[in-house]
Amino acid sequence: MGDEHTSDRAKAAAHDAKGKVKEAAGKATDNEDLEREGRKDQMKSDAERAASHVKDAAHNVKEGAKDAFDD
Repeated sequence: MGDEHTSDRAKAAAHDAKGKVKEAAGKATDNEDLEREGRKDQMKSDAERAASHVKDAAHNVKEGAKDAFDD
């Protein structure tokens, strides 16, 4: 799970950074489409982070259930 987890978080961070750059560039050049695209990338990042948290929670439940049955 570690590599996949790290990869998910890295993708989310990359989308967030890319979105912030696009949004700032859009504001600086008065380009509303670029600004909007930047906000969209940041929202995608939020969704990826949320999905990563769900995966973590599911993994924790699975491990907890496994531990409960091992006792």
